[in-house]
Amino acid sequence: MKLYDGGRAPNPRRVRIFFAEKGVPLPELVPVDIGKREHKSEAFTKLNPAQRLPVLVLDDGTALAETIAICRYVESLHPLPPLFGRDAREQALVEMWNRRIELGLFAAVAAVFRHSHPSMAELETQVPEWAEANREQIDDHLWLLELQLAGSRLVCGEELTVADITAGIAIDFMKPSRIPLPEDFVQIRRWHAELTARPSWKA
Repeated sequence: MKLYDGGRAPNPRRVRIFFAEKGVPLPELVPVDIGKREHKSEAFTKLNPAQRLPVLVLDDGTALAETIAICRYVESLHPLPPLFGRDAREQALVEMWNRRIELGLFAAVAAVFRHSHPSMAELETQVPEWAEANREQIDDHLWLLELQLAGSRLVCGEELTVADITAGIAIDFMKPSRIPLPEDFVQIRRWHAELTARPSWKA
């Protein structure tokens, strides 16, 4: 297998952290320099027409190009520890929270970065109004996570799941997106400190 990797970009980080939490060695890494627009090249576009990272290429040539699809594939090969939940109830809760975070906080932070950060000006057709519209929604998404963490050590209980990885990366991504995390979010700060202390977070 080969993992086409985008360095510090959030989605490649999610996959590397997932591998680390599984205790599974990363496959051969193929660096793709987003800043140099290597993800727009003809060769890479053949692997992933969406021109997004990461992409996991299997030994038979199959290209898996969505973060959660890659994580589910790894989970199916290495079921322990179960990062998508152990039984039907847990799996539904993990799916619910991962989806809420991915479509809410994660997507909003990404929109702010893509449409307002100067480094993205040559990579995106920036719409500043869309960045501001998403910026205004950040606190609502944070409060949803804050309330969940007020009654739970981690997002879905006592065990780390893919929902924690998605949420943790979203919080990390706020810094380069120039979105401060208000002091009010004490549970998020408590949880994020625990999360980032894990060895996997260095992946």
